[in-house]
Amino acid sequence: MINIREGRVEDAEQIAAVHVESWKTTYNRIISESFLSGLSVEDRLKNWIWTFQNATADQAIFVAEDGAGHIVGFSTGGRNRNKEYKHDGEIYAIYLLQEYQRQGVGTRLFRAVADALRNHGCSSMMLWVLKDNPAVGFYKRQGGQVIGQKDVTIGGESLLELAIGWDSFQDQE
Repeated sequence: MINIREGRVEDAEQIAAVHVESWKTTYNRIISESFLSGLSVEDRLKNWIWTFQNATADQAIFVAEDGAGHIVGFSTGGRNRNKEYKHDGEIYAIYLLQEYQRQGVGTRLFRAVADALRNHGCSSMMLWVLKDNPAVGFYKRQGGQVIGQKDVTIGGESLLELAIGWDSFQDQE
């Protein structure tokens, strides 16, 4: 049984561990092995503590935890940081341990952020995802449409990132 709940600063270390592990499995063969092997829970933990301590009222962080209380995934979002797009909400991240994928947990994390954005007055949302990330199909199945793209550099490599948008929350229901 997976429970979805709001994240707390006490969850930061487990979130950081999921973040690192999911990057290593999701981006294997997409991002260089040398970059992925250099990721550390300690560095991610610092970022997550900062995120919790500096979150604004319109930001949301959710975790998925198993029956033993171990965090197996997370999602986060808030106001859109991309002024070139009309969407007022943004999903910043959704990550899930590989063994919990394709079981509906990602959909529940996605909907938790979408509901929080709607409750904070957003009428639309978007996110960024690497073009070669298998999750692109997931976002399209949730009703998202590709609305743009940009080049990003990760680990010294140039990669293509897609902007996926939902013009209204009805698009993802």
